[in-house]
Amino acid sequence: MPPPRTRLGRVLIDVRPLRGSAVFRRLWIGRTASGLGRFMTVVTVMYQVWDMTHSPVWSGAVGLAQAVPLVGVGLFAGAWVDRGDRRRIYLSATVGQAVCSVLLAVQGFTGGVPVAGVLVLVAGQASFGAVSGPAAGVFVRRVLPKEQVPAGLALNQVSGQATMLLGPALAGVLLGWLGVAVCYLVDALAFAFSFYGAHGLPALPPEGEPSRVGWHGVVDGLRFLAGHRVVRGALITDLAATVLAMPVSLFPLVNTERFDGSPRTLGLLLSSLAAGGLVATAFSGPVTRLARPGLVMLCGAGAWGVALACFGLTTSPWAGLALLAVAGAGDSLSVVSRTTIVQTRTPDALLGRVTAAELTVGQAGPHLGNLRAGLVAGSTSGATALITGGLLCTLAIAYVAMVTPELRGSTTRE
Repeated sequence: MPPPRTRLGRVLIDVRPLRGSAVFRRLWIGRTASGLGRFMTVVTVMYQVWDMTHSPVWSGAVGLAQAVPLVGVGLFAGAWVDRGDRRRIYLSATVGQAVCSVLLAVQGFTGGVPVAGVLVLVAGQASFGAVSGPAAGVFVRRVLPKEQVPAGLALNQVSGQATMLLGPALAGVLLGWLGVAVCYLVDALAFAFSFYGAHGLPALPPEGEPSRVGWHGVVDGLRFLAGHRVVRGALITDLAATVLAMPVSLFPLVNTERFDGSPRTLGLLLSSLAAGGLVATAFSGPVTRLARPGLVMLCGAGAWGVALACFGLTTSPWAGLALLAVAGAGDSLSVVSRTTIVQTRTPDALLGRVTAAELTVGQAGPHLGNLRAGLVAGSTSGATALITGGLLCTLAIAYVAMVTPELRGSTTRE
């Protein structure tokens, strides 16, 4: 019988990539620092725009300024990434993001910049992010042994969820204490860690035939996505989960309908998804060692849909929070598994374009899902929107599993 410590070590997240690879360790620290700064900036921009305008239209435009460049720039950036040295492209894009943060800090100190100018800087930073994301998408696969790729992606996921929890809270403290400009400066400094993390990498040109120029390279990437059943099924699974069942826009309404509109309950609803995902990823060792990402992804996405449908039925705040934590756990494991599929099944020469498509789906899906939820709730109720969305998501995942048997049996060892 193995000692308890060994059993616990196999249950907790697999940290072999951090222990065994100094390169991955630097990348992970840089990713964590830049993620913390990114979520601080998200909160700071929303706060500043609202303070300048007191307009929900302008507040909504913040999300538009962040999402449109990702979609518009992302696929072309992916083709560019697949033509050159991913390390150099990432470093250049990171410098661009840092410069935008510095300019945001300058306007925060000086004042007088119209709200449209603030959004232009936000859009510029998002455009550079649309380039750095696909470039960074090749790092884990190129610096870790293949059997450790799922563990590396899980570590990235737990980093992202931790910064999503801590970044807004830290921004709130600094905003009240030092103001918007200091928050933007912290974001700029965080990019220095990200730059340092990738600076020691060797040159990372694509392995295989480089991407063709312009639209031709984009079309090649889309053709791969359309023809590869496992990767296509992974992205469709993510779209089904987010477009059909995204619940965040419903939380204020459900909180009013079911839980007397308490602001404390609303705050817990907003954090329960991330908390559940963080815990699930922290104990993801058996999942990443299982090397069956397709099956785990389908089960995780199915758990997300079922938990959200049940959340729509409950009238107990504590049961609701527990169900949201389960949904967040399922979603987190699904994301890690989907990313593992993309990383292990995509040829290196196409990885920038496919990663760009994955990032676009990951950003556009939640926005569309929140819109769908709001439209359904507007004509029925928040509970109805949750229940129908969860059920439709579960049925869609079941259909993907049925028509894509390769996804059910996919492994990272193939």
